[in-house]
Amino acid sequence: MSLNRSEQLLNDYIQQHREERQFWQNKVRAIVTASADIPLAVARLDGELWRYFEERSSVVPVFVSAARSFGPKRISMKNLAEYLVRLWTEPRPKKPAAGAQVLP
Repeated sequence: MSLNRSEQLLNDYIQQHREERQFWQNKVRAIVTASADIPLAVARLDGELWRYFEERSSVVPVFVSAARSFGPKRISMKNLAEYLVRLWTEPRPKKPAAGAQVLP
């Protein structure tokens, strides 16, 4: 999976700061647990990660400079959201295809 520069910056920051990592691990797990399906959880996390990136852009120097170079437009955090879901949650069992035989 390939992350864009903003996603990579945010991922590196989260991984390097234990409290931030623990916060995001708990948040990712809670959103996935509460969600009906993974794509819905990823979409919600995408928005949460972007809001966090914007918030950090006003106080953390590395994010301030990144925000200046990227400009004010919204940047997708979907790949990072998918990566964190895979990294920090257990895979859900796949549902059998319609008409497929389930073995005991």
